[in-house]
Amino acid sequence: MPASMWRGSVALGLAAALSLAACASGRDASGQDGNGQDAEVTQPAAGLRWFGGYLDVTILPGLSLQDAPSPGKATTVLSFITSSPDNPCEPSWGRSYGLEQASSRLGLDAQVDAFRKAGNDIAISFGGQLGKELAVTCTDADALTRAYEEVINRYGPATVDLDVEGAAAADPAAAQRRAAAMARLQDSRPPEAPLKVWLTLPVSVQGLTPAAVISLETMIAAGVELAGVNLMTMNFGPLAQGQSMLDASTSAAEASHRTLAGIYENAGKPLDAAGLWERIGLTPMIGQNDVPGQIFTLEDAEGLNSFAQERGVGRMSMWSLNRDKGCSSLDEVQAPNVAAHSCSGVEGPPGMFAEALSRGFADTDSAAGP
Repeated sequence: MPASMWRGSVALGLAAALSLAACASGRDASGQDGNGQDAEVTQPAAGLRWFGGYLDVTILPGLSLQDAPSPGKATTVLSFITSSPDNPCEPSWGRSYGLEQASSRLGLDAQVDAFRKAGNDIAISFGGQLGKELAVTCTDADALTRAYEEVINRYGPATVDLDVEGAAAADPAAAQRRAAAMARLQDSRPPEAPLKVWLTLPVSVQGLTPAAVISLETMIAAGVELAGVNLMTMNFGPLAQGQSMLDASTSAAEASHRTLAGIYENAGKPLDAAGLWERIGLTPMIGQNDVPGQIFTLEDAEGLNSFAQERGVGRMSMWSLNRDKGCSSLDEVQAPNVAAHSCSGVEGPPGMFAEALSRGFADTDSAAGP
């Protein structure tokens, strides 16, 4: 996700955001039940398209799970798990908190538990733009698998999200390690509780970047059954005159769809057009993007939602729930054309982007395929 959104040393912000009393989550390592399908089946179950916004738990000011904008029950994508600054094979939240610290000092386990008891769910995102992703820093295959597994066992998500960009996207050895670990973790799960893996990748107006294609092909070659490929439709390069952020996003999605068709065909797992769209996710950066002059408006959000429904896109997300409100004097001061990490820069009521982007999508992905 965007570099300007990353905050690596934000103890006060996360402490304020995660203020529930600490207690252990009762979730077991198997996660939520899902509808597992044989790897040869080319169509995910119909009608199980889901919406889930990202919540960055490492920024100031913080935002709790319970207070994040939501159109109803929600699957919130918690971000980002990275390697610890003290141990390359130890997971942390944004290199600021170990898992135990997040529980004992910040109440994260308690927050997740309460969120689920209210009928919601979470997914966990690994990586991010500036974080040191585990597969990059941890070169021991067994230790890497254990690191991913530790996070999954603790929080029990049915879905994990691998945000591969920046240095991680340019590291083919890390791609091999990441894919091998995910394949092992999927193989260890019972059929009735599969681990759903989404690969979140950067795109240009022309579609998936070359590095993104390598990440995807490596995952498929390793035998990982991907739930889908989530496209970061944001921070585009220079746009053509008159081209809107909606135009750029739909162009990126259409081009990526064509690329995915070829990748799955070459892998011996062909998908028809509808099956491909069901394995595509779209994640815009709401409001002001990191590229000056690129603003994803509420009208763009409504248009992207209509496009996604027409095509049958399987997932809609957004960066980020933290930003889904207009900026005020209480938010951090930003220069013009610079994205803030706690507001969108677009005037309007809190939650307006989540409401617009989620229309027609299920509130949670707890039953989603594959």
